[in-house]
Amino acid sequence: MADVKKTFIGKLDNLHSYKIYLNVNHLEKGIYTLKIMHKNKVIKKTTFKK
Repeated sequence: MADVKKTFIGKLDNLHSYKIYLNVNHLEKGIYTLKIMHKNKVIKKTTFKK
């Protein structure tokens, strides 16, 4: 019996969004610092606790 190759194709439209999602579910408990940088300069610094 010959193997049948299956091909799956998917298309994702261009997302013109300026949102960044950070999933912290798999981080260990502790205090974290998030730094947002632009051209090697920190423009926003925030800390959060899990």
